[in-house]
Amino acid sequence: MKKENKQKQIIVSSEKNLKVILKKHSGRDSSGKISVRHQGGRQKRYYRIIDFKRDKRDMEGKVERFEYDPNRNVEIALVVYSDGEKRYILRPKGLGLRDIIIASEKAEIKIGNALALKNIPLGIQVHNIELYPGKGGQLMRSAGTQAVVVAKEDRYVQLKVPSGEIRRIFANCFATVGQLGNVDYKDRVIGKAGRNILRGKRPTVRGTAQNPRSHPHGGGEGKVGEGMHPKTPWGLPARGKKTRKKNKWSNKFIVKRRK
Repeated sequence: MKKENKQKQIIVSSEKNLKVILKKHSGRDSSGKISVRHQGGRQKRYYRIIDFKRDKRDMEGKVERFEYDPNRNVEIALVVYSDGEKRYILRPKGLGLRDIIIASEKAEIKIGNALALKNIPLGIQVHNIELYPGKGGQLMRSAGTQAVVVAKEDRYVQLKVPSGEIRRIFANCFATVGQLGNVDYKDRVIGKAGRNILRGKRPTVRGTAQNPRSHPHGGGEGKVGEGMHPKTPWGLPARGKKTRKKNKWSNKFIVKRRK
C-alpha cells in the first residue's frame, strides 16, 4: 500500500476580541414579518470589527497577516501597532506582509497609509473615504474599487468614482491610499444554487409565475406575459423609471453625473 502524502492545511484563527457573533434575521423586521425578500439559510458566521475610522493617528502598525472575511468581498489585514493593539483594515492591492503603515496628516503617499484628502496629490487612487471628518470610511469599500483625486477647491476635494461621477468631498476627510484588492471578484462563478443558499440568498420567483394575490403580474391561464407596465410586488413602477429624489440635499456635491 502506498502512503498518500497529505498536505497539512494551516488554519489561522481570527482575533477573538475583534469578532462578534452575527445574528441571522433572514430578512425579518422587528415585528417578525419579511421586509427583505430572498434571505435565509445562511451559515453561522462572525462579524469582524473593521477599523474604518483609522483614528489611531501618528502610530506605525505592521501587517501581521491577511484573512478571509465572510461578510465582505475583499480580504482583511490584521495590523499590530507599536503599542501592541491589533486592528483589522481592508486589504488594498499591493499591500504585503510585514509592511509598515500609518494614519497621519503628514503620512507618506504609500499603499495602506491614511491621510486627509487635502494632503493627497492629484491622480492618486484612494479608498475607504469619509463623507464627514471623523465618521469613518463610507465610500469605496468593496473589492477592486477606488476613487481618483482629480481637483481641489477651497473646502472640498473632487473625486472621480468608478461610475464616472465626479463628487465633492470635504478636504479634511480621511482616505486610504490605493485600490482595494480581490479585483477579480466580479468574475467568480457561483457554480450551483446550493452555494448561494449557504450565503443566505434564497431563490427568486418571477412575478408572472405567482398568483394574483402575491404579485401584480400574477394569474392568467397558461404562460402569459406581464400584460401591463412592469411593477414591483407592491405596485410601484419597475425597470426604467428613475427613483432618485430630484431635490435630494446631497445633489449639490455632485460636479458631474455618471451619465
